[in-house]
Amino acid sequence: MSAPWKDVMLENVPTGPVAARVYNGEGLKKAAPIVLYLHGGAFIDTEHAIDRPVAASLAEAGAIVVAADYTSGNQNAFPQVLESAYGILAYLGNKRNMLALGGAKKSLLFVAGEESGGNVAAGVALKARDQMPGSLDGQVLISPLLDPFMGSKSFLQAEESGMRERWTEGWNRYLGFLGGVCHPYAAPRYCSRLSGLAPALVLTAEDDPLRDEGMEYGSRLKGAGVRVRQQVLPAGTGWPTIYGGQSKDKPSWQQDVCCCFRNFVEDVQA
Repeated sequence: MSAPWKDVMLENVPTGPVAARVYNGEGLKKAAPIVLYLHGGAFIDTEHAIDRPVAASLAEAGAIVVAADYTSGNQNAFPQVLESAYGILAYLGNKRNMLALGGAKKSLLFVAGEESGGNVAAGVALKARDQMPGSLDGQVLISPLLDPFMGSKSFLQAEESGMRERWTEGWNRYLGFLGGVCHPYAAPRYCSRLSGLAPALVLTAEDDPLRDEGMEYGSRLKGAGVRVRQQVLPAGTGWPTIYGGQSKDKPSWQQDVCCCFRNFVEDVQA
């Protein structure tokens, strides 16, 4: 699955100009949803100008997806990386009517992230609630990396997927020695106040080491009164490859991500 894209420069972002790859699905409606997509990479990957299958899948669902370079200027360290992502979201919210091929003032605004990008997306959703309430229409958390203590039962599979050591290194880089884990924006899983957040779509899979922490966060959001759609895909879709892990199965999750996001948008619009 692929979608047309073009590389652009987002000017006047609060934290400075940001390079981005904008994906446009076929048959876009005039007020197509706008999605800020935050790539994964275990808080280590800072590349941006590469193919992003998750972003393409969201675009195929009928969205304008902005895969922004939110990491290379800050080395994936909290709080700078979160401030960068939040600044880009605020920029898109103000400029949505200027985006090509369908953007409009009434376009829905989403933040989406996979793996480490899912953690940052959850933190951005918290900050959006606190600093620009009502501006964010939804958050999409795809296999979000939420637990710096890496203690869930499903995480035992991390060794098999070859990700345990990489995630350990990544958390150390992201949090550093500043006690960032104590800040709710840095580790949303441990945030004590989740009410008032934008609706959430949480996606994971049976063979995902991050399954339990993602599902637990979704349950906590529900308990706080947040509208949540959760989906656990079956094993065998090659899901670990979504964040660079090893899998014996050929990736086939793209269509599932596309369909789940399309249904989520319909829920938000209802």
